[in-house]
Amino acid sequence: QVQLVESGGGYVQTGGSLTLSCTTSDSIFSSSVMGWYRQTPGKERELVASITSRSNTNYEGFVDGRFTISRDNAKNTVYLQMNSLKPEDTGVYYCRLDHPLPARHYWGRGTQVTVSS
Repeated sequence: QVQLVESGGGYVQTGGSLTLSCTTSDSIFSSSVMGWYRQTPGKERELVASITSRSNTNYEGFVDGRFTISRDNAKNTVYLQMNSLKPEDTGVYYCRLDHPLPARHYWGRGTQVTVSS
């Protein structure tokens, strides 16, 4: 079982920044697609951003240039740099690992992000 551990959540004011990290000890990290998802109050869990094993990135529209996903395969870690945070960004942020062969995915337990107005 692959374990993913998120960190870096916290409480910030509107316009503030946070950097989330997600790490694993499993070597499949480098060949996996990594994603950051979030669950905001009253909503379903949604994709925020993803990054392929070759560091091709994808962002959902609401990110609007404020977040940056990156990875360090030597450290088995994926990051989400979040700038210009808004109260509507408040929620639990989850890390997900997707490995293609065989197809399987794993979730972290999440880290809370709270943005005050």
